[in-house]
Amino acid sequence: MRTALTTFDQIKTTDEFIARALALFEYQYEENRVYRSYCDLINIAASEVNTLEEIPFLPIQFFKSHTVSCSSTPADQVFTSSKTTGQVASKHHVHDIDLYIKSFEKGFKHFYGNIEDYALLVLLPSYMDQGNSSLIYMANHLIQKTKHSESRFYLEDWSKLRTTLNHLEKRGQKTILLGVTYALLNGAENESFDLKHSLIMETGGMKGMRKEWVRDALHKKLQEGYGVSTIHSEYGMTELMSQAYSKGEGRFSCPPWMRVLTRSAEDPFELIGTLKTGGLNIIDLANVDTCAFIATQDLGKTYSDGSFEVLGRFDHAEIRGCNLLVV
Repeated sequence: MRTALTTFDQIKTTDEFIARALALFEYQYEENRVYRSYCDLINIAASEVNTLEEIPFLPIQFFKSHTVSCSSTPADQVFTSSKTTGQVASKHHVHDIDLYIKSFEKGFKHFYGNIEDYALLVLLPSYMDQGNSSLIYMANHLIQKTKHSESRFYLEDWSKLRTTLNHLEKRGQKTILLGVTYALLNGAENESFDLKHSLIMETGGMKGMRKEWVRDALHKKLQEGYGVSTIHSEYGMTELMSQAYSKGEGRFSCPPWMRVLTRSAEDPFELIGTLKTGGLNIIDLANVDTCAFIATQDLGKTYSDGSFEVLGRFDHAEIRGCNLLVV
């Protein structure tokens, strides 16, 4: 059964997505000890789940307190989340690294075309210090695929970045500057660009380095600093295998094997539909060997076309359900 579930990239229609999600739920209900225990404790049996909306979502904090896995064999890679002082890091035990590579390669291609057409400049200083970052793994792999000598990590070396961006602009080379938000903001405040062939893609937040900005003000500042009309964004997390992308105005779209739903802020088991602010639940069908159904700590809203916005985060105390399970 597992082999059939790894072909998530072949999903094309809503019906195929729903059928695959229900099949993956049955598999993870049987094979994932933590997920099964959670389902038992909230009194959900597999026989009672017949629609997408009836699938239980595992609170994301379990990736901090438990090994969330369908396998007893050692993982190919254990990715660890970034954290500030006093926080506990999430760990994602990836048992088949090729599934992660397939997901981020095909996800990028779905939205932007062939990575080989771009030069990829990466500005993720805080992640570089972290160690086993899934974002660093993805960025490094994509850098290698571009086959451009300028594609690399830059660590806030703005002198080198400025020279490289100007050189690529003169050549008319399509370029992506992918950076953590605070580092891109540092560049926008201290440098001046007029980019015609490059796009700016922000990922993550301030990571404790600066105070948070309202998105509209942040994007306006980045647009002014880099001379671009829109700011792109990448949405991903340690606990996922897939990424959503925004090509402007903070509206993210998912690849065909990923979907975002909204739950009530008052009742974590109630889905509330589109255009209402609530907690974001993510279905990531590339998460074959861990858990594909995750209740995140992000607040946002979804739209009828499948896109979504991220509007903030829950306080840790707002996410209920984790105290149900000690295994």
